[in-house]
Amino acid sequence: MIRHFSLRRRVKRRVLVLRRVMDRLLMCCLGKPVQYSMLPISAAMSSVNDTPSTFGSSSPSSKSRDLTCHHLHRNKSSHRVSSSDLVPLKISLLGDSQIGKTSFVVKYVGDDEKEEGGETDTTGLNSMDKTLLVGGARISYSIWEVGGDVKSQDNIPVACKDSVAILFMFDLTSRCTLNSVITWYHRARKWNQTAIPILIGTKFDEFIQLPIDLQWTIASQARAYAKALNATLFFSSATYNINVNKIFKFITAKLFDLPWTVERNLTIGEPIIDF
Repeated sequence: MIRHFSLRRRVKRRVLVLRRVMDRLLMCCLGKPVQYSMLPISAAMSSVNDTPSTFGSSSPSSKSRDLTCHHLHRNKSSHRVSSSDLVPLKISLLGDSQIGKTSFVVKYVGDDEKEEGGETDTTGLNSMDKTLLVGGARISYSIWEVGGDVKSQDNIPVACKDSVAILFMFDLTSRCTLNSVITWYHRARKWNQTAIPILIGTKFDEFIQLPIDLQWTIASQARAYAKALNATLFFSSATYNINVNKIFKFITAKLFDLPWTVERNLTIGEPIIDF
């Protein structure tokens, strides 16, 4: 008992000496005496409860710190992703003049002001963009439309370069524009052999006003062309938004291998989809 009591006195004495030395050091640094105040009982109890156990288990305060740091890291990483998750992709539109290429793009992009203003590019090359969110990533489609006149065909190389898809368009009510698709295809493939080919017949709302036998003839020819070009065929209408969005959904699913499929429709009098 005496030995244990003397040991406690030695420890207390050393603590007092160490405390005095620390006080003098603080006085030298601060230039004024250091005063200590008693902690409230509640604060003292909380400090005791936050002390880690002898088994090394994490205290409540350490757990909360870990959780906070984890959320901060997630927020920072998500911010980095949001600023760099934009995937720019280029799509080209080719076809004769006056077949509805601009109306088709405007319907998809939703730029009504440009359609009403009737602005045209004197260089024969127009471009419009649309950004959409797919699976947490932002995809920006840059849609390049080449004019249908002879002079504008000089823009085919720049329009088709690096494109992920090329839309070959024709007027369903004008068979000569369908015949021109083969020429547009060969010119485009000189500059891009990997883009997804899609054959699009426009003005379906006017097409269904034609005699049924003529509809069948045009549809059969369009299907034969699509098979020769190894392209998916869509009949569309910008006026009534028929298959416009579906075409770009098809492109997106094709590019990113998404679980979205389009149904085949070969019924005459309905917007055909063939692949």
